[in-house]
Amino acid sequence: MQQFLHFFSNGTDDKKYKGERSPCDPSRVLHIRRVPIEVSEAEVVSLGVPFGKVTNLLLLKGKNQAFIEMASEEAAITMVNYYTTATPHVRNQPVYIQYSNHRELKTDNLPNQGVRITCILVPWESGIPTSAVVRLRAQAALQAVNAMHSGNMTLSGTATASDGGMMPGQSPVLRLIVENLYYPVSLEVLHQIFSKFGTVLKIITFTKNNQFQALLQYADPMNAHHAKVALDGQNIYNGCCTLRVEFSKLTSLNVKYNNDKSRDFTRLDLPSGDGQPTLDPTMQSAFGAPGIISSPYPGAAGFAPAIGFHQAGLSMQTMPGALGHLTIPSSAMTGRMTIHGMAPTAIHSVLLVSNLNPESISPHGLFILFGVYGDVHRVKILFNKKENALIQMADATQAQLAMSHLNGQRLHGKVIRVTISKHQTVQLPREGQEDQGLTKDFSGSPLHRFKKPGSKNFQNIFPPSATLHLSNIPPSTTDDFLKDLFASSGYTVKAFKFFQKDRKMALIQLGSVEEAIQALIDLHNHDLGENHHLRVSFSKSTI
Repeated sequence: MQQFLHFFSNGTDDKKYKGERSPCDPSRVLHIRRVPIEVSEAEVVSLGVPFGKVTNLLLLKGKNQAFIEMASEEAAITMVNYYTTATPHVRNQPVYIQYSNHRELKTDNLPNQGVRITCILVPWESGIPTSAVVRLRAQAALQAVNAMHSGNMTLSGTATASDGGMMPGQSPVLRLIVENLYYPVSLEVLHQIFSKFGTVLKIITFTKNNQFQALLQYADPMNAHHAKVALDGQNIYNGCCTLRVEFSKLTSLNVKYNNDKSRDFTRLDLPSGDGQPTLDPTMQSAFGAPGIISSPYPGAAGFAPAIGFHQAGLSMQTMPGALGHLTIPSSAMTGRMTIHGMAPTAIHSVLLVSNLNPESISPHGLFILFGVYGDVHRVKILFNKKENALIQMADATQAQLAMSHLNGQRLHGKVIRVTISKHQTVQLPREGQEDQGLTKDFSGSPLHRFKKPGSKNFQNIFPPSATLHLSNIPPSTTDDFLKDLFASSGYTVKAFKFFQKDRKMALIQLGSVEEAIQALIDLHNHDLGENHHLRVSFSKSTI
């Protein structure tokens, strides 16, 4: 007796599906292609439950295909929209999801069950029809996975925290903290790293306690568990940007806007909400004000991140949907190790700064300001367009960092624009060429903040703010002296305080961010006497 498919309907044969429709039209029934032959029913159902209840399942292992039926057409549309932009992986293999040209899976109704199970008839074995076994297994998968995602049951298994396993009822939401944030870490970077472990549904970035943090929601708690085990304590870049990964108390994220601070990958229709809070009020109270890092690092600008592991060839083949085998290329000896699947994009280290105030700007002023985010080698204010300047940073990463923080800031009354230039270097004027002092070479300047490897300055890079951090203050200097220094330079001093444990450092709050930017340019390296020069940087603290 050959194996064949059959669907029950009150004990009589019926068509495989009912309600024929165009393949292009949305349907509650979704067709999944290239399904691994070893896949389980629960794994297939898990693809759908983040978007709504799965009411039916048909798994055709011999054909590497499956059909799932969602409770509503809206849930199916959301699922297809999401997986169109983020290809799902099952057992490390990509699968493809599209609308079926059928409106409904025709099944029998099992008594006292909230879901319907499609049956597959195969030969009888030991007096028991294999179809019954398949039906019961599919029924159990639907019930278990649906219940788990609706919070009606805990995860199965006996793993405990002590053996590093998954705890019952673990959340699919991870809380991420990036320590030693020297290089940019964007929402896109996080998505590319964590999507190697499973389907990422939502990400929210914010700042709390002067740290860049994020909440990330997976489709499945098991994906979150694998990501936590593999990535906690790892460096995104060699020697910095260390990931701290823990489970969140939240079980779901509510994303209101799709922008560079937050993203709901299941809702492509959300507004950008420029200037609006990313977190809803309940989450905001728990995790602090979002968006203190202005436009957290536009990954779309071409920044090519890398993840640096302490050991070469870290293997995670045993983890479903994991990064796979990572190897360190020869370029990593002098640079960073690229994540598999994240192709580097060429970025130059030269910035184009436009909309400058030509009456007020100088190469030295641009050197001091952009030097907060990297070591500036050369500055050139364009001879015939003095509202534009080229700034060459020490490397492309520092250029990206400066652009991320300074684009859109006000300087000398004008909102400046900072982009990556097409030029690879800033050319010095030829001998005898008229330049009017508009081009300066700062490559040997003693004022570079980052020339010492491992400098603490790497850990204290913050966006412009009205509060400035002052350091290298002589012991005899008083608070009145420093307040008068800023006031006499034309700045409004709103607050001042020395650090309690170290009077070599202080915070000063000025009238606006624009004032603070100008004050940093004017007073950084100011001679305070006693062989001390004032060091000025932006602070995340408030007074």
